[in-house]
Amino acid sequence: MGQDNCKPQPGDLIEIFRPLYQHWALYVGNGYVIHVTGKAYEASSILLSSSSIRATRAKVKKELLKDVVGNHRWRVNNKYDSSCTPFPVKEIIRRAELCIDREVPYNVLNSNCEHFVTMLRYGEGVSDQVSKAATGSAAAAVGSIILAGAALVGMALSESTSRR
Repeated sequence: MGQDNCKPQPGDLIEIFRPLYQHWALYVGNGYVIHVTGKAYEASSILLSSSSIRATRAKVKKELLKDVVGNHRWRVNNKYDSSCTPFPVKEIIRRAELCIDREVPYNVLNSNCEHFVTMLRYGEGVSDQVSKAATGSAAAAVGSIILAGAALVGMALSESTSRR
């Protein structure tokens, strides 16, 4: 269940504490979040097997926060606000709503749920989960995360724009 002390505002990042990983969603108001989900996503996030590292597809959904959270703990966590400037709330919501029901690339290392929501809020896909787990050059990891996040949201946004 949600914590009583969490009062999300539209555009906030929601961190959900699941076994072995944190799931991320974007709060859009009226009790709803937009997030990346699906069977392929859930399996790869939980198992983190070698097959999860290869790119697959996931779906962007708008669902009630309480349904996404289930019995897990959650919190508002706009942790990158000190280092990244968020878009205006209306722009964050507009970008997120353009992605609803789209299939997007999913890869646990560079196109995961945290990359997705940070790309919507900041225009830059970032994932501390990946950064902490990654080995090798930090600069290379950050560069690939930014490029992958940009591709993920850019693809969804361009598909919706071309269908107008």
